[in-house]
Amino acid sequence: MSSTETAKRSDSRSGTAVLPEAEDHVGKNTSKTLKDKDIREPLFDFLEETYGKIRIFEEKRMGGSRADIVMVTPELVIGIEIKSDADSYTRLRSQVEDYDRYFDQNIVVVGTSHAMHIEEHVPEHWGIITVEREVRETVPSHDLSMENAVEMSSEDIAGRPPENIAGKASEKGGEPDFYVLRKASANPNMRRKQKLSLLWRPELVHIQALNDMPKYAGKSKEFVIDKILERVPEETLAPQISEELFERDYSTILETINEYRQQHGQKKRRKRRRRKYKPIL
Repeated sequence: MSSTETAKRSDSRSGTAVLPEAEDHVGKNTSKTLKDKDIREPLFDFLEETYGKIRIFEEKRMGGSRADIVMVTPELVIGIEIKSDADSYTRLRSQVEDYDRYFDQNIVVVGTSHAMHIEEHVPEHWGIITVEREVRETVPSHDLSMENAVEMSSEDIAGRPPENIAGKASEKGGEPDFYVLRKASANPNMRRKQKLSLLWRPELVHIQALNDMPKYAGKSKEFVIDKILERVPEETLAPQISEELFERDYSTILETINEYRQQHGQKKRRKRRRRKYKPIL
C-alpha cells in the first residue's frame, strides 16, 4: 500500500473527508515547508522502493565534510546530501568536492524552495530528487454521520451545492512525496583510494583473503589499500566493497578491531570515556 493510500485510510477512519487536491476551491499552493527530520525516514522508504536491496549509513565522515546519507547497493556506494527548505547553499560547494572524491554516484535531495535552482549548484552527473509535502484539504462531512464519512475528490466537491459542504476546509499535512528530477550518473571524479578507505582494517583484510593476497602484517592501512588497488580490478572490487558494508556490524566493532590488533601484535583499543565537565557557576 502506498503512503498516500495509507494516509487516506487513516483519515477515513477518523470521520473526515479527504480531498487529495481541491485547487478549484483553495486556489493556492498546498505544499508545506519540510525540514531534514521530516525527510529522512520517508526518503529511506523511497530509496528502498527505487533501488531494491540497500543499506543506509547516516552522518559518515568524508574528508572535511560529513555525508548526510551513504547508501550501499550491491554494486555501488552512493552519497546523498539533503538540502531541506530550511537549509542554504553555504557549504554545498565544498561538500560536492568531498562527495565526488568518495562515492560512485551522488544525489542531492531538495525541498521545493531549492527545486528551481539546484541544477546551478551541483555537477551534471549528480542526481536530483525533489521532495514536497502535499497538504490534504479536509472538509467535515455535512450530510453523513462521522462514522460513515467518505472520501471526496475535488470533482465531487465542485459538483455539490455550497450548502452541502459544511464548514471551511482545513489543512492537514500529508506524507512527503519524492520526484526524480534527474537521475544520477557515474561520478567521473571518484577516487578509488578514497572509496576503499571507507572500510575498516578488518574489512580490508577480508578483501585481501578473497583475492589471495599477502597479509602485509605490520604495514599501514594506506599501504594495504594501495596494494589492493594494484591487484584487484574495479569490476571485482566494487561488489566486494559493497558486500563488506552490507555485513558491517556496529555492535561488534570494538571486539572485531581488538581481535585484529591482537593477531597483529598491536595494543587493544579501549572504549573512550566521555569527559565530565564541571558546571560553570
